[in-house]
Amino acid sequence: MTEIKLHNTLKRRKEVFEPIDPKNVRMYVCGPTVYDRAHIGNARPVVVFDVLYRLLREEYGAEHVTYVRNFTDVDDKINTRAAESGRSIGEITAETTQWYLDDMGALGAMEPNHMPRATQYIGEMITMIEKLIADGFAYAHDGHVLFRVRKYDDYGKLSGRSVDDMIAGARVEVASYKEDPMDFVLWKPSDDATPGWESPWGRGRPGWHIECSAMSKELLGAHFDIHGGGNDLLFPHHENEIAQSCCANGGQHMANYWLHNEMLQVEGKKMSKSLGNFFTVRDLLDGHDGNPGVPGEVIRFVFLSTHYGKPMDWTAKKAAEAEATLRKWRRITDGVAAAPTAPIEIVAALADDLNTSQALTYLHVIASRMPKSYTDLSKEYGPADLLAGAQLLGLLTNELGAWAQGVDLSAFEALLAETRSKAMENKDFSEVDRIKGVLMDAGVEVRMGKAGVELLPAAGFNPSKLEGLL
Repeated sequence: MTEIKLHNTLKRRKEVFEPIDPKNVRMYVCGPTVYDRAHIGNARPVVVFDVLYRLLREEYGAEHVTYVRNFTDVDDKINTRAAESGRSIGEITAETTQWYLDDMGALGAMEPNHMPRATQYIGEMITMIEKLIADGFAYAHDGHVLFRVRKYDDYGKLSGRSVDDMIAGARVEVASYKEDPMDFVLWKPSDDATPGWESPWGRGRPGWHIECSAMSKELLGAHFDIHGGGNDLLFPHHENEIAQSCCANGGQHMANYWLHNEMLQVEGKKMSKSLGNFFTVRDLLDGHDGNPGVPGEVIRFVFLSTHYGKPMDWTAKKAAEAEATLRKWRRITDGVAAAPTAPIEIVAALADDLNTSQALTYLHVIASRMPKSYTDLSKEYGPADLLAGAQLLGLLTNELGAWAQGVDLSAFEALLAETRSKAMENKDFSEVDRIKGVLMDAGVEVRMGKAGVELLPAAGFNPSKLEGLL
């Protein structure tokens, strides 16, 4: 079995992954709040932890890995959206949940084993809150229940902050129902217009943090292997999860390994609506602001080209290069069955803290058919190995291949071949150059030689630009 190493945020170092039970490897990843379309930054952790899920399944067996990713379907953002739109909360959350699943599926993400909704676990949240109150870690006041942060000695261990420094350096809500400014909400009251459930503290709804603690415990147990998410969740969400889970469950650990992916930029700048570079996954897939759609497989490739622990910059150039590479790889592997196992170098790269960029480098070398020039490869690999390695990354799958199939350029090949033949007779190649220019502008790679004319869709292929050429 390959030794897997992961960068553990809790320990601030890369560690060998040793599951609590190799026959029951368990991972929890924080999912979306379902009130709108997921933007491309939301998609990065989905792709990152999908690769980890695939690696764990490869190493431990699919039946021995459990992956949980939740849906937050009770939240003030959802309430606001309902009030603004006049639609019911249930209608909004059902629609946006399906949007999320469709969009992430278009990026090749496998569905987790469990996708719990917060509203399905209100009873478990109330039970956990009651235990925290009984043990003195939480208190009720004016319909609210709050966690006593200073009661938990290890608070701040994940983020590396002290409580006093947090108060000094952050805007902390000061409210009459709080004993301490740092205490965070476990339960809050609901009015008649807001979703609510009956509880020992009156009609109300859970705070954000308690839901993940309750759902992960129910589905994975009080102590499990991996907890993941974007680094924007490190504090306060994950810090609060650890505090309330350890105190409620009487343990020193919630998860042994905490993984956090870095954020995403667009063309070198932070994604922002004010900068006009904010767009959703669906915007990318379908096309936006006059730009053509980007296939989900291409989006996935771009994401994987940067290590998850580094900021990722989405650029149109990267997308074009990824599209060209994937078209080449799909031509090489067309009609080929994948090898039984992925090349050991691909597995090793992923096992080294999910080094997807290194794995892609190895795939590039294998696709070049010159692996002997790359000393890190143990042997010469072929198309079947390329396919197996790519599929371990979630690329070159049948499900993601529709965008690269069904492109018939035979009529344009015939046109260019006939025009070229006439040009060779009259020594006037102006029309050949014109046709080539139109084809290349449409994203078609033009190959001409003694064997004839070959046209291949390349980066940015746009068939609409070929209209009127025939």
